[in-house]
Amino acid sequence: MSERTFRRWTRAYEEDGEAGLLDRRLGKASGKRVPADRAEEVERLYRERYPGFTVKHFHEHLVKDHGFGWGYTWLKLHLQWSGVVPKAPRKGAHRRKRERRPLPGMMLHQSLPPRRRGMARGMNGSRARRRSI
Repeated sequence: MSERTFRRWTRAYEEDGEAGLLDRRLGKASGKRVPADRAEEVERLYRERYPGFTVKHFHEHLVKDHGFGWGYTWLKLHLQWSGVVPKAPRKGAHRRKRERRPLPGMMLHQSLPPRRRGMARGMNGSRARRRSI
């Protein structure tokens, strides 16, 4: 904690007691929040003037033609939340990220199937069988 912060908290405590240390911002709407009338206007524009547009394309038109100053992510989430745009289905298993390719220095965690546990692999990739004497 900086010295300045400590002095401010000390002064607040001396003036208002414990109540002076509470965060007064809690429970208040953010100053960056999109006004409700603007959010309704965005929904109306999508339904009436831009039906069938992708959210990205709609956002581009909002910024260019209507002076929209909020982000694409807010727009997408708002349209999905209000039911105007459906959420995209989850991607299939074939699209999921595969495991990283082993690189020098990485630890490998391998488990061999029971039928191959008797075999060992040499550093050059050749297989050497265990031999009983």
